[in-house]
Amino acid sequence: MNRRRSLLISLVAALMAGLLVYGVYVMQLKQIELQQTVRVVVAKDFIRAGVLIREEMVDFKLVQKGSYTGNMLTKLEEVVGQETLIPLGREEPILRWKMNQYHLLPSERQATFQIPKEYLLSVSNGIRAGDRVRIYLSGADGSSRRLFEEQEITVASVKSSANVEVDNPKNSNLLSKVEGDKEKMYASRLEANGAIDQINLNLAEQEWLQIDQLCSAKKAKLVIAFSSTSILAGD
Repeated sequence: MNRRRSLLISLVAALMAGLLVYGVYVMQLKQIELQQTVRVVVAKDFIRAGVLIREEMVDFKLVQKGSYTGNMLTKLEEVVGQETLIPLGREEPILRWKMNQYHLLPSERQATFQIPKEYLLSVSNGIRAGDRVRIYLSGADGSSRRLFEEQEITVASVKSSANVEVDNPKNSNLLSKVEGDKEKMYASRLEANGAIDQINLNLAEQEWLQIDQLCSAKKAKLVIAFSSTSILAGD
């Protein structure tokens, strides 16, 4: 009887030792897996929102596999040519949802609104599709103020009276922007195929309702001004 008991105890001890060794082995495997790295795309320096990403603006960085998520990007071609929706920090892994390929389209919470001509007091001549603008309200009583708490608005399109997109046919502003050529972006505004007759802005619903409420009574009009961040945002 004692011999059987000793044998049983030995078997149980051996089994527990085996389980312990297996547990340590599994933990070591998990630790090794966590220590493995994945190469992801990061911003070299701070990048503002609304900037078209160029190859020289990004780099690769190794992150631990345990920190890697499916939203991180591992190929430059997935990033270059996209527009940032929010600012990106230095050496921050670039997440898929922080960019938008179709930068002239409104975001999920926005829509594209054509601003009625009777709401406009003036529109800067240098504005082109894809630019950022500042909107001011000029009242008939002489009062004026900037709308939307210092926020800049994206221009979806600017049309001439012939319903043609206003641009420089010899030196397109949008193509220059994609190429990241600031000199060409500036030069493209010196000539145009027509004067601005219509302007379409990407606005949140509340932003449009505010404009409509302020201007529909004909006691105030909008001044739409070109912002230099349209060209210099990548600096």
